[in-house]
Amino acid sequence: MASRAAGRSAVAKAAGFGSETTARTARTYAAEAKTYLRRWGRRSYRQPKLLRDYLRTRRRGAAVLDLGSGAGQDVRHLRRKGYRVVGLDLTWPLLAYARRRSRRAALVQADMRYPPFRTGVFDGIWAAASLIHLPKPVVRSTLRTLRELVLPGGMLAATFVHGRSSGFLRAGWIPGRFFSRWHKAALESAVRRAGWTIMRLETVANRERKGRWLNLLARRPAL
Repeated sequence: MASRAAGRSAVAKAAGFGSETTARTARTYAAEAKTYLRRWGRRSYRQPKLLRDYLRTRRRGAAVLDLGSGAGQDVRHLRRKGYRVVGLDLTWPLLAYARRRSRRAALVQADMRYPPFRTGVFDGIWAAASLIHLPKPVVRSTLRTLRELVLPGGMLAATFVHGRSSGFLRAGWIPGRFFSRWHKAALESAVRRAGWTIMRLETVANRERKGRWLNLLARRPAL
């Protein structure tokens, strides 16, 4: 009985920490929206390699969730490619910018930990540099939540920061944001435990963003 109580306490503590972390990171993005948009709101667009590889697995017309859609650059690209895309983000100034750039885009303001969608409504999920802002225990639970949003055979493409220590950024570009950092083996274990089948998990450096990253392609097993 004591171990069960301790387990429930740990889960509750992780959820509370996730709420505080998410709120602080969202406030930072809102306060620094102009700085963010100078880099990610620009009109020129270069499709990330991981997104290109991901789209090879999805037919045109597929329903895709852009988790942490930010300025909406990937939402606009996916729409142009013929996908039915929904952008989800918690930071209103970024969503407002995305709306000004694309009046017809489907955009939702929500917490990625609690996406307000029905089970099995998407063919796939694109999560570029978004899950990185959640503590590791919350990433694990969110991966399970995301699995329920996609149909059997649905795909998840996501990027994670490579490294050991997690915490709030104290210097550099837009300090005050939380980052969780993963080693490959730990992330592989978390993804598999959440019920995904890993298709590819690779370490990359200085592609769309500086530093070392882990790029993931995973599939919800078919029934």
